[in-house]
Amino acid sequence: MAEALAEHYARALVDGVFAPNSGLVPEKAVAQLNAVESFIGGSKDLQLVLLSPAVSKLRKKAVVAELADQLAVHRLIRNFLLVVVVHGRTHELRAMRRSFEAVVDERLGWAPAEITSAKELNKEQRTEVERALGAKLGKFIRATYHVDSRLIGGVRARVASKEYDASVRGKLESLRQRLTA
Repeated sequence: MAEALAEHYARALVDGVFAPNSGLVPEKAVAQLNAVESFIGGSKDLQLVLLSPAVSKLRKKAVVAELADQLAVHRLIRNFLLVVVVHGRTHELRAMRRSFEAVVDERLGWAPAEITSAKELNKEQRTEVERALGAKLGKFIRATYHVDSRLIGGVRARVASKEYDASVRGKLESLRQRLTA
């Protein structure tokens, strides 16, 4: 339920950002929402104030408005935060930010991918893996990289629910399955 609600708020913000004449580039909106979420998440006192029923909504709005001014966020991000505070949803801000990033990526044609390799890939190798995967999927790839020495060599990529295995270990496993069949 909480994820659905976070996605609802995120999609509303995305609609505002992608609206004609919004004046806010999606990438900048992501950065600003990240900054706000990090600031709030990094301050236990601020979290307590925003979650406390003893603090009035009016006072919470004033605190968030001041925070938005200090961080120089766009009016859409500021208004979004005020709605979140008024509805008592600040504890779900992290989930909203994650959903927001995912929906922005989706609308811009980006696909998140987890790429695992046997050793650290250099910049050229990363670019090549992302290019090949992007060409296969018809999307731009936003990759996070991991190292797993059990792969022996090669790479394994996971995009959404699909896994692409071009590792030595994966090929050996595939060969083993064919031989035992």
